[in-house]
Amino acid sequence: MTRDIGRRRLLGVAGGAALTAVLAACGSNTGRNGKSSGPELSQWYHQYGEPGTEQAVKRYAAAYGKARVSVQWRPGDYDRQTAAALLTDSGPDVFEVNGPKLDQIKGGQVVDLTAEIASARDDFNQAVLAPKIWQDKVWAVPQTIDTQLLFYRKSLLKAAGVEPPRSVDELVEAARTLTARHRKDKVKGLFLGNDGGAAVLGGTPLFAAGLSLITEDGKVGFDDPAAARVLGKIRQLYADESLLLGAPTDWSDPAAFVQGLTAMQWSGLWALPQVKKALGDDFGVLPFPEDGAGKPAVPVGAYGSAVSARSKHRAEAKAFVKWLWVDGTDKQEDFALAYGFHIPARTSLAKKAKQLREGAAADAVSYATRYGHAEPLLWTTPSSTAYQDALNRIIKGGANPESELKGVVRKVEAELQRAKK
Repeated sequence: MTRDIGRRRLLGVAGGAALTAVLAACGSNTGRNGKSSGPELSQWYHQYGEPGTEQAVKRYAAAYGKARVSVQWRPGDYDRQTAAALLTDSGPDVFEVNGPKLDQIKGGQVVDLTAEIASARDDFNQAVLAPKIWQDKVWAVPQTIDTQLLFYRKSLLKAAGVEPPRSVDELVEAARTLTARHRKDKVKGLFLGNDGGAAVLGGTPLFAAGLSLITEDGKVGFDDPAAARVLGKIRQLYADESLLLGAPTDWSDPAAFVQGLTAMQWSGLWALPQVKKALGDDFGVLPFPEDGAGKPAVPVGAYGSAVSARSKHRAEAKAFVKWLWVDGTDKQEDFALAYGFHIPARTSLAKKAKQLREGAAADAVSYATRYGHAEPLLWTTPSSTAYQDALNRIIKGGANPESELKGVVRKVEAELQRAKK
């Protein structure tokens, strides 16, 4: 979910680099225009793969008149770099973060931004804002939203007499029928990634079944028979051989879909312009379909802009974050839509953006608003790893969902006890 949402990131790893070298490394900045006054602030971003993004954020920084903001574009394992930098005096003043994580908040590594976001707090997409809140305080301001959707090829579904699936049962049947109908053309019914969906789906099927990862009162949200039932249905897709496996690229790239290797594909909103260019109007998008007493589910995620508690200019850094990510609506819309294809984090901007007002893009915004869910703050790395490993064994190995989930529930309960201390 959130960790998979950020597919704009280049996932190169700076192998063998010493930690001190990582912290000392400088990106090619600067965001300065030579006219700004005030203190010098350092701002970090992970390395986006979209042309023009780096130049845009440097342009934003140069336009700020109350501080001299230097932008660093950080290639490599960005999450590791920032986590380490927050423990030193060598890190950034302002930085984007896939979080922040609960341990970073509780450890006093980031600054409270509740006052800075207050004027527009209700206008931010609440699903992506929620994981950035701890004890009623906001610890990062969402920048832009990425989401995942089910793309389907209208002509291929029509030829097979299949309606766009609205439930998980219909999804399983549609994938089976499409695979059989288009077998001679070597077209599969569905592509969920080359591992059968274990990596990308995460908790989405649980939300579709009316469950959650963590409940609002901080308990395990999937200790329920419905969890095993829905994951068993995902396993059925794999067992039926209805899934495309071994595609040239993985789920985040729509190549398999536009090349006609699959009739349906789970991918990201960022793929929509490429799909539109290749297929015209011969496609639609859907949320992950509901199961049982649940409702459709759409995973959403957003990098947030945060301020390091070790900054020597915390007040000025907070003011810059407010200027750019709360007040700067023109820059927020530009950042979301001028270089890639994402949803502005503020719902008012998402509603009025012309690129998002019709067709599949408008459907995607509606789904993200109505059905969006993000990984909760209490869903920590140990919990995620335990669940992910179990999901992989269920889908690919045919392991019993009930017994696998019982083991995960125990591990998550223990992790919740640790995280809440």
